[in-house]
Amino acid sequence: MSQEKNVGAAHAFWLAGRQVTGEDGFDVTSPWDGRLVARVSVPTDAQVEEAVAAAYAVRDEFAATPAHVRAAALDHVSKRLAERTEEIALLISAENGKPIKWARGEVGRAVSVFRFAAEEARRFNGGEAQRLDTDAGGQGRLALTRRFPKGVVLGIAPFNFPLNLCAHKVAPAIAAGAPIILKPAPATPLSGLILGDLLAETELPAGSWSILPVANDRMPALVQDERLPVISFTGSEKVGYAIMDSVPRKHCTLELGGNGAAVVLGDFASDADLDWAATRIATFSNYQGGQSCISVQRVIVDASVHDRLLPRIVAAVEAQVTGDPADDRTDVGPLVSEDAAKRVETWVDEAVAAGASLLAGGKRDGASYAPTVLTDVPADTTLAREEVFGPVLTVTKVDGEAEAFAAVNSSKYGLQAGVFTHDLQVAFRAHRALEVGGVIIGDVPSYRADQMPYGGAKQSGVGREGVRFAMEDYTYERVLVLTGLAL
Repeated sequence: MSQEKNVGAAHAFWLAGRQVTGEDGFDVTSPWDGRLVARVSVPTDAQVEEAVAAAYAVRDEFAATPAHVRAAALDHVSKRLAERTEEIALLISAENGKPIKWARGEVGRAVSVFRFAAEEARRFNGGEAQRLDTDAGGQGRLALTRRFPKGVVLGIAPFNFPLNLCAHKVAPAIAAGAPIILKPAPATPLSGLILGDLLAETELPAGSWSILPVANDRMPALVQDERLPVISFTGSEKVGYAIMDSVPRKHCTLELGGNGAAVVLGDFASDADLDWAATRIATFSNYQGGQSCISVQRVIVDASVHDRLLPRIVAAVEAQVTGDPADDRTDVGPLVSEDAAKRVETWVDEAVAAGASLLAGGKRDGASYAPTVLTDVPADTTLAREEVFGPVLTVTKVDGEAEAFAAVNSSKYGLQAGVFTHDLQVAFRAHRALEVGGVIIGDVPSYRADQMPYGGAKQSGVGREGVRFAMEDYTYERVLVLTGLAL
């Protein structure tokens, strides 16, 4: 799927395993220079109904599909993604504005997600036996527990990782034997649609997957549809909780926002330590244009190392290469839209007006926003309270571990936190004290391995992604009791 092939007639989507076109749709344009990347067709109401009906009808057949069939399909997608890495990376960069080097990394992660899913498909749901003759009433009885799909999954993916976060919806569903209807983000549908190219090369049953670029304003009907009992959503806190509130009897996995904190404690004090921390903080405050829910937004620094670390952070941020995302040298590309950059600009300007000190950046050029560092940000500003989702970080000085951990926990969000320390006891105290879904020791909060459990506490969502953990979310335990056995 080259960029040139996408431009012209409206690009098709995938309905119950076949490629179709619907209504004349919408343009996908580059956030960097505004050029047309593709025109995408959108499904009619009748086509959406066909996809839902097909997924519902095939749910029992798909749940009974042998593990080796599902695993082979997932292995195939993993292999084909690897073979087409450069092509798909260029597509991600074109529609999303992501620097090409980060786009290649995203394809590599999706390769791993499908590989992990193939491995889990082969070993998941093998069954666990439990003897029941521990009491007299259970003599001769054995319980066998297996997991079965809850039903069709509605997967709703965001724009910031347009391939890998689609992979995190699709791969676990297929591995668990749950049909899935995937809705990619309107700004970045092409990376999700390309998964259909690869899934169509497999032997999965018709109806077990569809990829529908449905407009956001048409989603309430899909969310409410009783044939879709599982919803997996990645996106904003506002939208995620609105979905959950609208369907209180459905199973919802919500991976929402964060304002990731990186804590640098006093024992992380050598020049090499501080150089490492500054480089990692600068890189992962600005990668993806800061459009990652675990990017570094808040840097919380012990007073004993603050004055040595701050200039290193500023220098490392200023060294980030901004520009054309197609250039291999570029570290920071544009945000997904000019409106997104204007919002970041507004929040930074509000903080400065309220008394914050601007040490780097603070300038917008179209959809691009310069990597930015602020200190002394008042606690009641939008920037201090909310997820900026842009290339902006704030630095706060604290006195000791307890104050640092309290600062992390002061946020309504709790996705991940990073703690730069060499002290193993501190690491375990951080794991106990920090109200987040993941604590990363010796690095920024932005580290994610795609096989580990991933999700948040507080307003950062409910449930967990990470292939096996998503499979558990999509399934439930069913017990079989065997009677009259000679145990």
